[in-house]
Amino acid sequence: MSDEGNEAAALRIRPAEPQDAEAMHAAILDLAGHLGQQAKIRSTAEDFRRYGFGPEAAFSGLIAEVDGEFAGLCLFFPIFSTWLGRPGVYVQDLFVDERFRGRRIGESLLRAVASWSRKRGGVYLRLAVDTENVSAHGFYERVGLAWLQTDREHGAYGEAFLALAGPDETRHEDMQ
Repeated sequence: MSDEGNEAAALRIRPAEPQDAEAMHAAILDLAGHLGQQAKIRSTAEDFRRYGFGPEAAFSGLIAEVDGEFAGLCLFFPIFSTWLGRPGVYVQDLFVDERFRGRRIGESLLRAVASWSRKRGGVYLRLAVDTENVSAHGFYERVGLAWLQTDREHGAYGEAFLALAGPDETRHEDMQ
């Protein structure tokens, strides 16, 4: 897939591969640094390799390259709307290296992910944006992703997640 315009003639978007794990992790560190939250990153490149590839991958990824150089990535996974009765896709992370911004690479990555979902019956795309990331808010609105005033994201992390999950020996028969 390629972007429009002369600048993007060398843009290539391809599926992420295990050997991309270091570049993917570095991009997430860069993204966190942009938000002043790099100290919160606990993941490693090995986590990306372990959980992003193989028959039970927890996420999928697309890599954007310009003239063979890493320019950005989009990490995502399938979701399902019980209200719509249809699948969709959740974008966990979208990153474009600062050197390549302004070339519509982020938009191209989102379009590629939406297309990936649509080919699988998907009818929607969701993502969350850090409240302090004002430039991202504007970008998403420009490409047609509306801010949902009716939704509020909730999460359980760390001790709260462990308390919710209960003891390790607790197994639900239908989930094994």
